[in-house]
Amino acid sequence: MATVKLYNQQGDMVGDLALNAKLFSVKPNAALVHEAAVAQAAERRVALAHTKGRGEVAGTGKKPWKQKGTGRARHGSRRSPIWVGGGITFGPTSERVFAVKMNRKARRKALAMVLTDKVNDGCLVAVDSLKLDAPKTKAFAGILKRLPTSGRKTLVILEPKNAETFRAARNLPRVSTLPADSLNVVDLLAHDCVLASKEAIEVMTKTFTR
Repeated sequence: MATVKLYNQQGDMVGDLALNAKLFSVKPNAALVHEAAVAQAAERRVALAHTKGRGEVAGTGKKPWKQKGTGRARHGSRRSPIWVGGGITFGPTSERVFAVKMNRKARRKALAMVLTDKVNDGCLVAVDSLKLDAPKTKAFAGILKRLPTSGRKTLVILEPKNAETFRAARNLPRVSTLPADSLNVVDLLAHDCVLASKEAIEVMTKTFTR
């Protein structure tokens, strides 16, 4: 079973915190983590390029000329892709979906691997409590300066109901926040350190090990 040092808001070490091995002590698999990161990035993609097909371009629906007797090739619509100003054939559309299928069990396994890596590198810092009386950014910045994550790009993980701390942390540079029940591989990989309250770790364990 993995353990991390437990700090208080004054930056003093108050003991050790035992972590669930299913989430914080998992055998690494770089390929699975990469697959999860690619799948999440694909889900976030937004199709911006959009070309209009023959059903979307402006133009009359009238037949350009009669079918027979003119000596010209037959045509049924001025919006045909072979006409200038007509629709585009096989062009990019905003309906494209880039999502990559990945099983939930595999996603959670990849998440556990990233968390395990943070623990092994000493980049997961646990605090007995991260609660403020008022959502003051200055107060929360003072707490961060007293902890080992000071000066590093930090992901703060909080219990979902901790609204005051969420508000206090959102304007700090190099600091991001996430609810403990909404973790993802990309955000964990994008930060040097993870700072989590004891209650948030309990929520994480309950959410991602069931």
